Amino acid sequence: MPERPIRLFGDPVLKTVSTPVEQIDDGVRALVADLIDSVRLPGRAGVAASQIGVNLRAFSYNVDGEVGYILNPVIVEVSGEAELIDEGCLSVPGLWHKTPRHPFARVRGIDLDGNEVELSGTGLMAQALQHETDHLDGILYLDRLEKAERRAAMKEVRESDWF
Repeated sequence: MPERPIRLFGDPVLKTVSTPVEQIDDGVRALVADLIDSVRLPGRAGVAASQIGVNLRAFSYNVDGEVGYILNPVIVEVSGEAELIDEGCLSVPGLWHKTPRHPFARVRGIDLDGNEVELSGTGLMAQALQHETDHLDGILYLDRLEKAERRAAMKEVRESDWF
């Protein structure tokens, strides 16, 4: 399957809460294959289904050489005080802003066989788990920025050549 084009800020699918995967069928399997192909490109730590225009709770990740996916992820634990971390997003190209993220995160979901899966990590993995789960809840990292940082980010968006 080929990688899919990334939807950009302003596309309504990015602000929509994703629907849980209720039945694992060929369409869901094809979606996972597309998510995996889409996240393998250089510089990508995660791709949510909403970013490729599909309103289902699924994302892929590519962190420290580990590539995978999860369906119906829900954050079940974050720990440590939120820290401001430089963060960007494929749906908001070229922008990087200090975003509050917890240093540890754990998500629970299922795989293509319907088995429960748990993903957890620190550093980039914790950041990716929080960021991609946010996408599935209709939240962009820009929504998490502190007021002054968000104002600056929105100005950059308006002035960007892709908006």
